[in-house]
Amino acid sequence: MRGGEMERRDAGNGEGEQPPRWGGRRTGAGRKPKNGRAGVQHRTRERLTGRHPVHVTMRVRREVWNLRSRRAYRVIERALSRGAERFGMRLTHHSVQGNHLHLIVEAKDARALSRGMQGLSIRVAQGLNRLMKRKGKVLEDRFHAHVLRTPREVRNAIRYVLDNARVHAMRLGKPAAEMIDWFASGPGLPGWLGVPPHTWLLRVGWLYHSA
Repeated sequence: MRGGEMERRDAGNGEGEQPPRWGGRRTGAGRKPKNGRAGVQHRTRERLTGRHPVHVTMRVRREVWNLRSRRAYRVIERALSRGAERFGMRLTHHSVQGNHLHLIVEAKDARALSRGMQGLSIRVAQGLNRLMKRKGKVLEDRFHAHVLRTPREVRNAIRYVLDNARVHAMRLGKPAAEMIDWFASGPGLPGWLGVPPHTWLLRVGWLYHSA
């Protein structure tokens, strides 16, 4: 890799013999993670209906370049734009950080969310691989999804996603009071996709807790 392209990761897992058993949960069972480490834990997804938005986090693998560069972001923005409204899933907000993406999406059900995210993941991976002139996996094995069920949750998620870079900057002691994040969506910014939300929570419900 060329200098400066790689992301520097933030500094922020004597009884007697027993007879064999089959079935049920047991320590060490199941398929082992590749490269000796797991990505997002394989937990059962939260139940999803079309009334609730979802906060999704996608994380890239360690060898992938820093996503917060202009050329990497152009690739990601193009992928997000082309996959913003497909398979029953709608992307309304996004934020790109050094090694992960935050998305707020709507999906009519869990299957639509899975198919929509699969399509987005393929577009992002193919674009970044072309940019880096490489082959192989780009994203970790699973994305994390949190269903937003109340106006307060939606309001907090929107603020978290759109202000994520500001939060990271403050943690590093950098000035961020007037910071505009050019790697996130928002009215007036190049990254604004403009896909209108359909759910009440994303259209007006979150405004009930906008103070």
